[in-house]
Amino acid sequence: MPATVRIPTPLLKLTNNEELIDIKPGTVSDAFADLQCRFPGIKERLLDDTGAVRRFVNVYVNQEDIRFLQNLDTAVKDGDEISIIPAIAGG
Repeated sequence: MPATVRIPTPLLKLTNNEELIDIKPGTVSDAFADLQCRFPGIKERLLDDTGAVRRFVNVYVNQEDIRFLQNLDTAVKDGDEISIIPAIAGG
């Protein structure tokens, strides 16, 4: 069972409306590099100019926030799910 990345609605146009993308095990960084190869333009929506996760993007591996794990170096194993959740502002 491969690992998967769950793509949020605002980014679906970049993935040809694919909501779940199968990826190889590795790290979150590897997963983002794989997404960029397959769907050019998606990486700059996820990472800033320094290569860090954008401030208003939350990334989870199996519902655990990667900021409290190893960030982009968080391991991703077969069967894991990476969820990309854009922060919603408002008031």
